[in-house]
Amino acid sequence: MSVRVVPAGPFDDQRPGTSGLRKSTRQFQTPHYLATFIQAVFDTCPIDGEIVLGGDGRFFTEPAAQEILRIAAANGAKRAVVGQGGLLSTPAVSHLIRSRGAWGGIVLSASHNPGGPDGDFGVKFNGPNGAPAPEDVTEAIFARTRQITEYRILDGESLDLTQLGAQQLGPLAVEVFDPAADYADLMERLFDFDRIAQFLRAPAGGLLFDAMHAVTGPYATEIFCRRLGAPESAILRGAPLPDFGGGHPDPSLANAQALAARMNAGDAPAVGAASDGDGDRHLVMGPAFPVSASDSLAILLANAEHVPGYRGRIAGVARSMPTSRAVDAVAAAMGLPCYETPTGWKYFGALLDSGRITLCGEESAGAGSDHVREKDGLWAVLYWLNILAARGLSVEEVVTRHWARFGRVATQRLDWEGLPSDRAADAIAALRRKLAGLGGTTVAGRLVEGADDFAYEDPVTGARSEGQGVRLFLSDGGRVVFRLSGTGTQGATLRVYLDQLDAPPSMPASQTTLGLETVAQAVLGGVDPDLLAQSAALHRT
Repeated sequence: MSVRVVPAGPFDDQRPGTSGLRKSTRQFQTPHYLATFIQAVFDTCPIDGEIVLGGDGRFFTEPAAQEILRIAAANGAKRAVVGQGGLLSTPAVSHLIRSRGAWGGIVLSASHNPGGPDGDFGVKFNGPNGAPAPEDVTEAIFARTRQITEYRILDGESLDLTQLGAQQLGPLAVEVFDPAADYADLMERLFDFDRIAQFLRAPAGGLLFDAMHAVTGPYATEIFCRRLGAPESAILRGAPLPDFGGGHPDPSLANAQALAARMNAGDAPAVGAASDGDGDRHLVMGPAFPVSASDSLAILLANAEHVPGYRGRIAGVARSMPTSRAVDAVAAAMGLPCYETPTGWKYFGALLDSGRITLCGEESAGAGSDHVREKDGLWAVLYWLNILAARGLSVEEVVTRHWARFGRVATQRLDWEGLPSDRAADAIAALRRKLAGLGGTTVAGRLVEGADDFAYEDPVTGARSEGQGVRLFLSDGGRVVFRLSGTGTQGATLRVYLDQLDAPPSMPASQTTLGLETVAQAVLGGVDPDLLAQSAALHRT
């Protein structure tokens, strides 16, 4: 086998977003597009150890994995571990990097975005601590993509990634690995599997898990069925498919309709749950009672003493800025530090590595801990099962008792998708220019107590990130946050986050934020009256 040097590049659209480089699948299939980005990664972070490679199994995963392995071999890599069929959940990649002392990992996923030839694809680099590369590294990778003129690739035949065991690609020793048992062993060390198994077998127990035809199906079968004794019928849509069965692999009630219907029926099990495309997000609900992601994080923290892997060792907690302030109240009551970071799991890495926090989470259904350096959907579901088994309560009872003790923070997210990128950016810039004059004014009948543009200085590294979202604080405990998302692939997505402190526990879900939508739309209308009319879709979360 020989190394071929291929003249190529640069492309002008390879800046990684919130979680890696995400584009349409067809863009990644453009000749040299994937290769130049991977070469930029290896140029920026020279290979000095084992590479972990895998993803959520979406369309284009296997050809991308084959190409990356040949580029790695041409750039001096000697060892690689790859998930069978190219499959590895995002938290499993993080765990393998950490447990094997690897150089880092490459995750092939666009997370909760749709898959298929007309869907999306993504590539993310995780460093040797198992966390997504920090901002200074991703910016260096982007700078390299603007300079690149060639990439190196090993000529040769493709490997059989369905065959477990050792294979050789020129100088590169490749281990095709079944990660389900390894990951399940980690979960068994953290949670009380005996107690959870008893809960699942009890007449008032039971679980229904929707894997959404995504990567968690094999993991869920290993953990819930083989180790915890749940019947195979407890797993919905368990087979990973390259287009996720035509569905949207985002764990929300709108995208898990079969699960929601079963959980709203009279014979629902105690717990319904789901995870997303790459296995790092979660949905948890009881019979006719969904739990918001922000409440979920707060409840995980409040109940840490019921979980063996976290009993007596919670150092602190962190949440992304748009996540509701529900967890803040719990941290204050427990005397723990609570850090507020920008959106993006990479901002939690230094806090976890330094031991300042043990748990962390974000409003988009992500929660995790120091067991890996990624959010982890199955971990969150197991954490909930452990709480329910230990306390002998239903999901609804756990949540309502939590509200009674700590107060309820109602929350909602509005997404306007497919906006013209220049108009969306101009609107946020105009809003920033108005910030100084917003304090003390009334908007849609609500008094604005203060407003700012969120900036974060990492207490561990000292790195500063500015322009992370515009915040309005209202005198009655309401908060409105505006930011442009970094996870879309078509146009711009404007996200507006709403939360209200001291919301009545009995407030219906349809009134989640007590009219804060009118404040948000009035503010946006003041900077661009017609902007929202340009949106292809509005999602209410």
